[in-house]
Formats: sequence, structure tokens, C-alpha cells
Amino acid sequence: MLVLGAFCLPGCARTKGTVVHRTPPLAPTSPAPPAATPTQDQKLIVTPGTSLSGTVARVNPAARFVVLTFGLGRLPALDQVMPLYRQGLKVGEVRITGPRLDENVVADLVAGEAQIGDEVRER
Repeated sequence: MLVLGAFCLPGCARTKGTVVHRTPPLAPTSPAPPAATPTQDQKLIVTPGTSLSGTVARVNPAARFVVLTFGLGRLPALDQVMPLYRQGLKVGEVRITGPRLDENVVADLVAGEAQIGDEVRER
């Protein structure tokens, strides 16, 4: 017990001083342009997006048709041709044929291929 106390006592008896942290000097940089902030005279106008987009929910490669799911609201018109995208790249085209049920609609695969999760967008 005495030996343990002998080791702990010098650590506790040390006076607490200020700790100085040294940081490396920074390279000079150009000042950032002032951020544009709206003032009382400016009004922010927000408009909802009106583009139509959906995703492929089911695929039947043998019969070459897909089931597309769109958000609540607008559905594409019958016989409308829409491009099909996978990870931002166009991989095919579909023609909306119906039937429609809630937010789902059936489309024929006109060109290319489709996988579940692909996206269709209005041109």
C-alpha cells in the first residue's frame, strides 16, 4: 500500500498549469465570397415539381412487360412512351398500355431491358 501511494502522490501533487497546444501554420487562402442572404426586399418562391417519374415494381421478361409504380397524384397517359433509366443511364423504353390500379400501371417494354428499381421519367 505504501509503494502504491508513493507512485500516486507525485502525480497528484503536480501544480495544474495552462496547457498550450501548438497547431501547424495554415497556408494562406483567398477570402471566401460573401454568401448571398435573402433580405427583406427579396422573396423566396418555391414551386412544386411537375415532372412525372416512377419506378419499376415488377418485370416479366418473357412477355416483355413491366408494372410501374408512380407516386400518388398524376399517372401517365395511355400509349405514352417513356424512357427507362438505371443509375442515370438510359437502358430502354416503355409504352404505357394499362390497366391502371391505384398508383400502379402496366407498360410494354418497347426497347432495351428492365429490372426492378429502374426509373421511368417524362421526356
